[in-house]
Amino acid sequence: MNTIKPISLLFIFLILLNNSTTALSNNNAAFSFHLFQNNYQNIYKVIAVKDGDTFVVLFNNKQQVVRLAHIDCPEKKQPFGTKAKQFAAQLCFGKNVYLIHENNYDRNKRLIAEVIVVENKLNVNKELVKNGLAWHFKKYSNNTEYATLEIKARKEKTGIWSDENPIAPWVWRKSKKH
Repeated sequence: MNTIKPISLLFIFLILLNNSTTALSNNNAAFSFHLFQNNYQNIYKVIAVKDGDTFVVLFNNKQQVVRLAHIDCPEKKQPFGTKAKQFAAQLCFGKNVYLIHENNYDRNKRLIAEVIVVENKLNVNKELVKNGLAWHFKKYSNNTEYATLEIKARKEKTGIWSDENPIAPWVWRKSKKH
């Protein structure tokens, strides 16, 4: 009789477990792709763009405010704030999107997510950074792809990086509170 020994099964299990935890801990493209696959079943419609990094989506006749993960766009009254909002709206307003998220919410009950446009698979979050209309929000994200996109936009002096001294939105918000 041909049987697999319990020790062999344990060895196979440990290899599989190691591979899956490595993908999770690296915060890499494979993990993002895995999440993207899991969220294909839920399609949302963008019904409002509040600013460059905050949208309202509709799912099952319920509204959900979404805060874009990994990035921070200029505030509305900040240089490039209006442009970031307009750019985001051009990409996804009125369109169907997928959300890549881990069910995390900020203090304002906004779902933290990446937004992918269904029709062209564009990642709105990455497009904002690539076009110099958002900072990689390093306080809340260690994603190297976003860091690389920001570095490239800085080098090319795209968007906010064309300004001589761009002020990060978190610094802007802090200065407006006093």
